[in-house]
Amino acid sequence: MNTTASRLAARAVRAAAITAAVTFLVAGCAAGAGAENAEDDAPTTLRWAFSLPTSWDPVTSRTGNDINTVSLAYASLTQIDAEGTVLPALAESWEYTDDGRNVTFHLRPDLVFSDGTALDAEAVKAFFERGKTQEDSFLKDQLATVDSVTADSETAVTLHLTGVDYQVPALVAGRTGAITSEKAAEEDAAKLATWPVGAGPFRITEFVPESHATFEKNPDYWNADDIHIDRFELTVAPDAATLVAGVQSGSFDVATLPASKVEEAEASGLTVTVEPSLAVSDVSINANKAPFDDPKVVEAFRYAFDREGFVDAITAGLGSVTHQPFPEGNPAFDPSVEKLWDYDPEKAKSLLAEAGYGEGDLSLTITAAAFSEQGAEIAQAQLAEIGVTATIALVPPGSSTWQSEVYIAKNPQLAIDGTIGRETPVQNLLAVYGPEGIMNLSGPNASDEFLAALQSVRETPLDDPGYQAALQEAVRIGVEQSPTNYLYSSPWVIVSNPDVSELNLLPSQFRWEGVTVGE
Repeated sequence: MNTTASRLAARAVRAAAITAAVTFLVAGCAAGAGAENAEDDAPTTLRWAFSLPTSWDPVTSRTGNDINTVSLAYASLTQIDAEGTVLPALAESWEYTDDGRNVTFHLRPDLVFSDGTALDAEAVKAFFERGKTQEDSFLKDQLATVDSVTADSETAVTLHLTGVDYQVPALVAGRTGAITSEKAAEEDAAKLATWPVGAGPFRITEFVPESHATFEKNPDYWNADDIHIDRFELTVAPDAATLVAGVQSGSFDVATLPASKVEEAEASGLTVTVEPSLAVSDVSINANKAPFDDPKVVEAFRYAFDREGFVDAITAGLGSVTHQPFPEGNPAFDPSVEKLWDYDPEKAKSLLAEAGYGEGDLSLTITAAAFSEQGAEIAQAQLAEIGVTATIALVPPGSSTWQSEVYIAKNPQLAIDGTIGRETPVQNLLAVYGPEGIMNLSGPNASDEFLAALQSVRETPLDDPGYQAALQEAVRIGVEQSPTNYLYSSPWVIVSNPDVSELNLLPSQFRWEGVTVGE
């Protein structure tokens, strides 16, 4: 047996012993509870209509939205609260060296993956190394400042950095720190894409691609006492026209609601929850494709979109205008960016004329997911006002075409897209503007000035008085060097069965701690 196999086998035996002991204690408590508590112990089920992740493996997951579903099966090293404060999770504490170039995380003792193997420092080390080296990893840019990882003890793991980076504790609160089983990855890393093996609040029992996934509560989750759902059913969200009826009928209990359906849902006796989110929508432009390889055309489109029209039509006034990938009120939001380009169709037409395009001379295709059809139609109408003819190519719901054609191949000229935000603003800026950014349709284009500004943010402690100024400067540079036009921000608008209470909505993701059903 090789060294790694021996280590894994030893850790599996240790984890099995821990699990057996915990099971014995739990069984004893249950036996002593008495029949009078049988009703209290009845299994609870929650049905969530949302979306399936692009991959169940955090290493190959492609979008920020995936954190909402990946976190069902995985726990991350840290977690973020509603104010963006970094809190303990798998790691109960962490500290930097004085020079800011190394950060050590101290894991909770006796953590166990859903396959029974130990989640220790070696497992964390293996996860980060896979994230940095696996050929199809989408974590490489997020882990670019991690030079190496060492397991200093069973519960202490150190990330040795290429330079100062104070963003790391927040970085590992999402997919970048959602640790996968070392054993599962070594046996068949590709299988993790369809069958997650983590240490999250739930463990998977069934998965049908582009349809649904079913989970059961994971008793070994570090915060299992705060999970009150025994069976969790995740399904692809239905057409908006049938969504309210689906919640009424009990086909599902929780779903994201189009703002235009709020009155219908409330009139039906359902609960509607509106909370702040980091979601910002955009018209993503590909500078590698004609006509946007001409800076004059790019500049013309800066003035082409009436953002208030999107806010009114799509968010029913619940959202707000933004020219950047952060909503107003977020610390990264730079007010100066909002003054760069006002809606000015006449100026847009003039710039197009300078580029050689008269009325009706320019035609292009707008690529949009089916749920973004309304946004595509508004963009189409507004482009017609500046003499541009646009056709719409819709990607059907549940399809993997969007990821393969837009995020990987970057084929569209123009796409209706958006960001749901990330655990750190640097992550988000890398995703939307970075050389390997999944939402940078013009990738790998990214200016040296922008990358230098990002590094300046990393090197500034989060409690430094100059942190916000450095962050806003990076945002401004990112916006100016990218052809993409951000349009509006949207809050979470969630419809739920009245039996569901205490929805746990953070600006960047859903969480299920504290959520109850039928109580």
